[in-house]
Amino acid sequence: METVNTTERLRDLRKLMKENNVDVYIIPSEDSHQSEYIAPCDARREFISGFSGSAGTAVITGEKAALATDGRYFNQASKQLDSNWHLLKQGLEDVPTWQEWTAEQSEDQRTVGVDPTVITAPEARKLEEKIKKKGGTSLVGVKRNLVDLVWGDQRPARPNEEVSVLDVKYAGKKFEEKIEDLRKELDKKKGAGLIVSMLDEIAWLFNLRGNDIPYNPVFFSYAAITPTRAKLYIDESKLGADVKPHLGDMVEIRPYDAVFEDAEAFGRYLEPGASPEEESKSSKQKVWISTKASWALSLDLGGEEKVEEVRSPIGDAKAVKNETELQGMRACHIRDGTSLIEYFAWLEEELTVKGMKLDEVQGADKLEEIRSKKDHFVGLSFDTISSTGPNAAVIHYKPERGDCSTIDPRAIYLCDSGAQYLDGTTDTTRTMHFGEPTEMEIKSYTLVLKGVIAIDRAIFPKGTSGLSLDTLARQFLWREGLDYRHGTGHGVGSYLNVHEGPIGIGTRIQYSEVPLSIGNVLSDEPGYYEDGNFGIRIENMVLVQEAKTNHKFGDKPWLGFEHVTMVPMCRKLIDGKLLTPEEREWLNAYHQVVYDKTKGFFEGDERTLKWLERETRPIHVIEFALS
Repeated sequence: METVNTTERLRDLRKLMKENNVDVYIIPSEDSHQSEYIAPCDARREFISGFSGSAGTAVITGEKAALATDGRYFNQASKQLDSNWHLLKQGLEDVPTWQEWTAEQSEDQRTVGVDPTVITAPEARKLEEKIKKKGGTSLVGVKRNLVDLVWGDQRPARPNEEVSVLDVKYAGKKFEEKIEDLRKELDKKKGAGLIVSMLDEIAWLFNLRGNDIPYNPVFFSYAAITPTRAKLYIDESKLGADVKPHLGDMVEIRPYDAVFEDAEAFGRYLEPGASPEEESKSSKQKVWISTKASWALSLDLGGEEKVEEVRSPIGDAKAVKNETELQGMRACHIRDGTSLIEYFAWLEEELTVKGMKLDEVQGADKLEEIRSKKDHFVGLSFDTISSTGPNAAVIHYKPERGDCSTIDPRAIYLCDSGAQYLDGTTDTTRTMHFGEPTEMEIKSYTLVLKGVIAIDRAIFPKGTSGLSLDTLARQFLWREGLDYRHGTGHGVGSYLNVHEGPIGIGTRIQYSEVPLSIGNVLSDEPGYYEDGNFGIRIENMVLVQEAKTNHKFGDKPWLGFEHVTMVPMCRKLIDGKLLTPEEREWLNAYHQVVYDKTKGFFEGDERTLKWLERETRPIHVIEFALS
């Protein structure tokens, strides 16, 4: 991980801040669509700070520069930031949030600026309140992004990748039906229409996929849905030959940037293109936008008087997979699991039998090569985290070609990887050891495994949120005074973003807002990390399903999980004495399912089949009592 000298960039930015009468300037990670993963042209915070993690906010004053990020990236940020920067470790005691730090810098009538397209309207309002309470002047929207001006002609071009249709045999539902369901929701709650800004929501709604953002099959666009019209705002040159016939007369194609012009019209007449005469009949209705829509979009629509900010009904619908999507997730995880099984068998032989020297990128490349041969493979779902020894303690480590570690068979090896398939998205983490693990590594791994099993076996009443389940995964670590600085689970898209809201398992307040529902797909991934030593994470993908219980208290459904990830746990890292009889039973049953569902893929592959048989054989406590 290289440190970038940001002195010149900060000097140029401060000059522009002065020219624009801004004393404090905010640079979020997100793009105009609040995407977690962004295109290279939108990596403004990385450009200005040198920090490449996916989460964080930079705040610049005339004299100071601060970078705020969460516990997943403390280690990485400390290595990548140069001496110009102060690291705000979010979540630690006595460390201000970036909003609090910004407000403190605004004291004495200072003005805070931000590009209004990269901050949400609710966030802008809350921030302005904090600024004024601290004696700042205001929060102003600076229409020209100042980092883009510093970046100049070195800034990457905006992607213009082709958009294609996702066949209904994978989507499971026609886009016309999805729009009709949305219109029913608008009618039920008296909404004038919905402006859609989240890229994965647009891709899902219209059954389209693109490639504008690495690893995420989405495309730059906006959409507007009213009771009578559907508009897709996109550069028409991006549309593949099958898209217009697919959309037909139901969807009007408009230029990407025209959404702001139409938003102003929507705000005036409450429907783009409506006449003034139509205004009166809808004058009490408001335009819906997601709580994640940009401040700029909200302002163009007319602000709070004309806009209702809602949790996106598309996001909620997308999170509940239909039966076709669920079957696709099951099928693609079997194929993907065979790729990981083949990879680990190969890697072990290369390292321990042949004595080969392989670095972390070479390992990741081999895994991608194996995956690419599977049916319906499209690409990876994120950068593979191939990490050995102390690098495994960097939660979102990314090995760099030519500047990464050689995989050490005597150390922990953590591999967090996933793929995009036409029938689903995968995300699996396994922590392996090809030598003799230490006592602490074995104990830590087993405690993490117990957390995975606790989530997997959980039974809970309908209406339970992921916030309520989080402690199930952490309890075994907590008893030892240990923990991890990331969530326990995130939602996953169906051939869409690998991180998908609004559901998840963790301590984020938003996880309390949406209960888990039948059809949700999410990860189960506790971990433990010792900086400079090793890291452990185990990640399975689970589907929410109705659970069979002896009783139904309250006469309501009870829910549980179905695991779909098909990759063995690392036997060498398991202390069976720390597992209860029920946990050993779960583990043996899981391994039997993995073996039964994957063995048929390895006909003629003696190496992989032997590895699979060894790693999935039943665990009996007597093995450990005698050791």
